[in-house]
Amino acid sequence: MRFFFTQDYRHKYRYFSSEPIAQIQIKLSRWKKVLELAKEKLMLLPQKILRQEQAFGRALKLQEDKIQILHSGRLGEKRIRSKFYFFLQKQRTKHILLLIGETLLLPISGLAAFLPGPNVFFGVLALLMIIHWQALRGINRVLRKEYQFIPSSLFEEWEIALNSKEEENFSLILKKIEEEYNLKDIHKVLWK
Repeated sequence: MRFFFTQDYRHKYRYFSSEPIAQIQIKLSRWKKVLELAKEKLMLLPQKILRQEQAFGRALKLQEDKIQILHSGRLGEKRIRSKFYFFLQKQRTKHILLLIGETLLLPISGLAAFLPGPNVFFGVLALLMIIHWQALRGINRVLRKEYQFIPSSLFEEWEIALNSKEEENFSLILKKIEEEYNLKDIHKVLWK
């Protein structure tokens, strides 16, 4: 499994893996109908968010001591390390705050059980909490691992095109990245 750390078209760094977005796996037969509806709603989240959350969650399965992360190579080794470290710290804080907020909303969403039909609000919130919890655990695991940053000429080409605002080249470069690294729908992660 490969991990990537590069800028999107808004110049915000994105972290994602080579694995495609997967359906969320949770085994709760009692609430099967609610969870199936909730899963469908969650899959409507933007791929930028969903791929990043799943990449953090996939870090829990890593057995290697070093994580290989492809990047543009435009920043020096020391600078990319510090940028990635602060990115992870920011994501960690964000996930802690999200979990606190979701925990406070969970009892309120339970009140929707009095409405007719399945309580999709509660299901979606519960699934979001599970995703954020897995991502937080993955972030903590990544923080304890060593990173091996590997420069990629394609990501360098992407970031150069971003800085020069050559939008006509975006789709061509992203297509090359998709083919080289077998990344499906990368334009949904790095571009509009």
